[in-house]
Amino acid sequence: MTQITRRRLLAATAAAPFAAPLAAVASAPMMGASFARHHRFTLGGFEVTTILAGTTPREDPHSIFGLNVSDEEFAEVSEDHFLSTEEAQFFFTPTVVNTGSELVLFDTGLNGAGTTQALASAGYTPDQIDVVVLTHMHGDHIGGLMTDGAPTFPNARYVTGQTEWDYWAGAENEGFEANVRPFADQMTFLTDGQDAVTGISAHAAFGHTPGHMVFRVSSEDKGLMIMGDLANHAVWSLAHPEWEVLFDSDKAMAAESRRRVLDMAAADRIPAIFYHLPFPALGHVETSGDAFRWVPAAGQFMG
Repeated sequence: MTQITRRRLLAATAAAPFAAPLAAVASAPMMGASFARHHRFTLGGFEVTTILAGTTPREDPHSIFGLNVSDEEFAEVSEDHFLSTEEAQFFFTPTVVNTGSELVLFDTGLNGAGTTQALASAGYTPDQIDVVVLTHMHGDHIGGLMTDGAPTFPNARYVTGQTEWDYWAGAENEGFEANVRPFADQMTFLTDGQDAVTGISAHAAFGHTPGHMVFRVSSEDKGLMIMGDLANHAVWSLAHPEWEVLFDSDKAMAAESRRRVLDMAAADRIPAIFYHLPFPALGHVETSGDAFRWVPAAGQFMG
């Protein structure tokens, strides 16, 4: 047996650059962009799951946010937060709450296909949904109620605010007529403070739409706010609640609702879910001067 000495090893290493090259290994293929479709955590005796029903870019965000501020101010704030003024990414995040006795879905996305795919990623099927709660009736919240002309959630009953229903029922809106009015006989209407189901209460946050509502989820000693479209961007809405938003029907009322509800969430130090914030759309609101700061979930909602 040949003895391997330090001298022999060094000689072999020195000769290595002149050895025959190894056959090239094929590079791994590009896989394309990817992202998670659900995030689940416990809240007291409940399970809460956010599901990503879709995401899309929108050009010229200043045409949507900060309508009452100059291009210069919008650009300065955006640059300070590493945000592009050319394009913004929108997310559409329904929330599922399992109370142990009912499976409750908050909002339904742009269409049935996107929402049912996201539900499937979380292990749910549409027929398991017992209650569908609508924070409001913009198309990206009601679009998933029907799929190919049939109810997406065949075993569900439906809940929304009375003021919101009354407005859209008289608005001659095509999306409402196709997706919401068919469920009139299965719809329960709420006013401020009433329960959607046990442990989930509705709270008026009018302005984004005439009857927009947020929902407080309470189980054991834990709480959570489902905010809908109270604020649609972590910087351009939360950090600047007075900035006008294109989609707010009553901009002054929407700003008042933002301040009031965000103040409550910050004071109570409870987590919140916002429909359009970056997925999983979960975190905390804290006061920052005379405005607010979004603190995204950082691993504390894993159990």
